[in-house]
Formats: sequence, structure tokens, C-alpha cells
Amino acid sequence: MEVMTDAGALEARITQQIITAMKAHDAERTGTLRLIKNALKNKAIEKRAFLTPAEEQQALATMVKQRRDSIDQFTKGNRPELAAKEAAEIVVIEEFLPKALDETALHALVAEAAAEHAAASGQKPGPRDMGPIIKAVQVKLQAAGLRAEGRIVSELVKKELAG
Repeated sequence: MEVMTDAGALEARITQQIITAMKAHDAERTGTLRLIKNALKNKAIEKRAFLTPAEEQQALATMVKQRRDSIDQFTKGNRPELAAKEAAEIVVIEEFLPKALDETALHALVAEAAAEHAAASGQKPGPRDMGPIIKAVQVKLQAAGLRAEGRIVSELVKKELAG
């Protein structure tokens, strides 16, 4: 995935993808791409300015999270066909997000952030240091152009502090 910096570049890329999906008569992909485009456009209107790449990523990450929550609800409600539709939408949305970091690499990043925090404070980090360590991990992820689900980061930090 190429990194876009100029305002509207992601939207232009999504518009191209919509045209391609329409020509291929791929109704599900077309619908999902339109949802993405509308979500980004609404976010920009709400802000009254173009979105930064970080804001675009945040909006897409929110869409993924909403769909994961829906999958949970549909699975509990015994509606596998709706859960499958949401899962298919997640796949399309994730095409426009930076690559998600696998758990092993994320664990190494958490351990590194905890060690840096311990070195800076001069003592072993405890549960009250969870917030600053999570923030440090998120800064490292953003600097590397990667992403990870907040819930997973939180769980790994909790494990690191407990162990």
C-alpha cells in the first residue's frame, strides 16, 4: 500500500476502486467502498476541512471496530449471514489501512516501551503506569506507519506489567 499525503488522495483512490468494482459488477465491494467514501466525506464536513492521513486512518479504524462489534452482536443473535457480510466489509476497509502488526512484533514493542518507561522513571512499572506505556506504544506504531487494535495493545501492556 502506498502512503498518500496530499488531501483527498485517499478519496480519489477509493473513487477509482468504486469505478473498478462497478465495472466488475461486484455489488458488495462497490457498496462497501461507497460507505468508506461517505464516512470520510462526512468526517471532513464535520471538521470543515480536509482530513489529515492520520484522521483518515482513525475514521477507517472506527469503521472496522464498529463492524467487529456488529459481528459479535450478529453471532450472538444467531445471524451468521449478517456477520459474514460485516466480515467481508472489514476486509475491504482494511485495504486502505496500514498493515496491522502481528501479536509477536506488538509484544516486542510493548516490552520495549515498558523498558523505556522503567529506565525513565527509575523503577519497575506498575499498573498505574499502564496509560503512559499504552501511549508510548501507540506513538511507536504511528511513527512506524503501523497499526494495532487498542484492545490488544491494552491486554499486552497489562500482561507485561503483571509479568
